[in-house]
Amino acid sequence: MSKATAVPLPRPVSDLPLSVGVEEEFLLVDPGTGALRPIAGAVLGGADGKLDLQPEMTVFQVESATAVCRTMAEVREQLSAARRELAGLAARHGARVVATGTPVLPERRPPPLTEGERYRAIAAGFGSLVDSLTICGCHVHIGIPDRETGLLICNHLRQWLPVLLAMSSNSPFGEGRDTGYASWRYLLWSPWPSAGAPPWFSSVEDYRSGTRSLLESGAALDEAMVYWDVRLSVKHPTVELRVCDVAATVDEAVLVTALVRAVAAMAVAGAPAFPVSDRALRTALWRSARDGLAGAGFDARSGRLVPAADLVRGLVDRVRPALRAAGDEELVVDGVERLLVDGTGAARQRRAFARRGEISDVVSFLVEQTLR
Repeated sequence: MSKATAVPLPRPVSDLPLSVGVEEEFLLVDPGTGALRPIAGAVLGGADGKLDLQPEMTVFQVESATAVCRTMAEVREQLSAARRELAGLAARHGARVVATGTPVLPERRPPPLTEGERYRAIAAGFGSLVDSLTICGCHVHIGIPDRETGLLICNHLRQWLPVLLAMSSNSPFGEGRDTGYASWRYLLWSPWPSAGAPPWFSSVEDYRSGTRSLLESGAALDEAMVYWDVRLSVKHPTVELRVCDVAATVDEAVLVTALVRAVAAMAVAGAPAFPVSDRALRTALWRSARDGLAGAGFDARSGRLVPAADLVRGLVDRVRPALRAAGDEELVVDGVERLLVDGTGAARQRRAFARRGEISDVVSFLVEQTLR
């Protein structure tokens, strides 16, 4: 994986424009103390309906969703507008919006859930697992013509999940301390029985069988609770990538979106995918959650530790034809190099803490960074 080479494509990638959409989840915090504020309903109640702003599972969170986009410029414009709007709405209630995968400071357990029968059923059925629900991710949707194409894309994205997690890692703090992980969100989410990397599926019927197993066992209450890191969306004709922490900045969200779409385009163009084993993939995801891009990554294909930067550059090399066809090559190459120099969101949070050793500095930094 780390030494990706050009592959022949049966179909020109330029014939495959794919639509995209992005969902981002955010936390609401007190600007003075940094503590979570349970005011999502009040914040969203002030929205004018022009943007797609939604509640999440806890009342400490809000979510935005773009419309269907065709270019990364559209994605950037819509994500920026949503962050600005949410920040303004939160400020009316004396709160701030922050883009981080986990709360920096200790939180209330269990967290207060958003009202609704489904959320009450989840709490009743899964007990103390709901204690870990105050986490924020970034979900990238890729438009598909049918489920067969979607499954093809899921299988291709599967091998790159650890790289995308490492790049997006943005949750090193929890309960007021450094957890030792770059993506603590991913570790908190992992115990859910329907979460994690999906198996390699040989057919749409095989995929249906996998989801039926989760439903019949009670591991998921409904298909919307099939929380795999990449899945066929229940609500939309899309593939939904769910492995990433919420992006630290809009630019980083756009970078990940461009790469995810490029992998999908390569899949549809006929590029081969490597069916890495469940065991190797789980190991690679854990390593990415721990180190982000700051150390080594586990190459699930070779079974070796390699510099994480090599894995990222390998992904870019593999999807370069699709990036070039979409006009995204310069955006991604520059974005990757900037990320490798500046560090991930997790690395920057840690630098903010290191300046004075004050956890409150991390929250202040996040408030400012979220609107960049």
